[in-house]
Amino acid sequence: MGPWPTLALEHGLLAKGFRRIAGLDEAGRGAWAGPVVAAAVILPAEAAVRGVFQGIRDSKLLSAYQREKLFDVIREGAEAVGVGGVAPEEIDAWGIVPATRRAMALAVQGLGMAPQYLLIDYLRLPEVDIPQYALAHGDALCLSIAAASVVAKVHRDRLMAALDVRWPDYGFARHKGYGTVAHRGVLASLGPSSIHRLSWSPCREAK
Repeated sequence: MGPWPTLALEHGLLAKGFRRIAGLDEAGRGAWAGPVVAAAVILPAEAAVRGVFQGIRDSKLLSAYQREKLFDVIREGAEAVGVGGVAPEEIDAWGIVPATRRAMALAVQGLGMAPQYLLIDYLRLPEVDIPQYALAHGDALCLSIAAASVVAKVHRDRLMAALDVRWPDYGFARHKGYGTVAHRGVLASLGPSSIHRLSWSPCREAK
């Protein structure tokens, strides 16, 4: 299962005088369809002693049921939560890395308060003038980033379920836009929808 995320980084930054520390992560970066979504989460400084956030870890290691429950815990217990998304046509125009950075910047703006430090899974945000640290496998190691991974994943899964109502033949509620065998088969028979990323070869080749 891998390590449980901790607040070690947050506590180190708190000791240096940073109070509002936001963890950031994304969901949907590798999908063939739908937006890329990012979340930013500021946990309360006393999170470690409250025990409220027990069970939060990298969203990929949680079931859908666990993620939904933890989503509510995070929304209720965090100091601030922000979400940002970038649409498929913008992903096609900009590329996935710039689009992911844009979604993260929007998530920071959506916090409703200015963070003093950012802890980010993998990426740096050079256009955001806030001290920051990019951490490989941050969602597995850092609790704030893990919380952001849960929020981003649940938010995006809900968006894809809503899009499934509009495009019911593609199975978006099941595969969430990712490249499953079933998704590839539907693409081959129906061609891409307007929410597919047409710059991605499986979608481009299905046109």
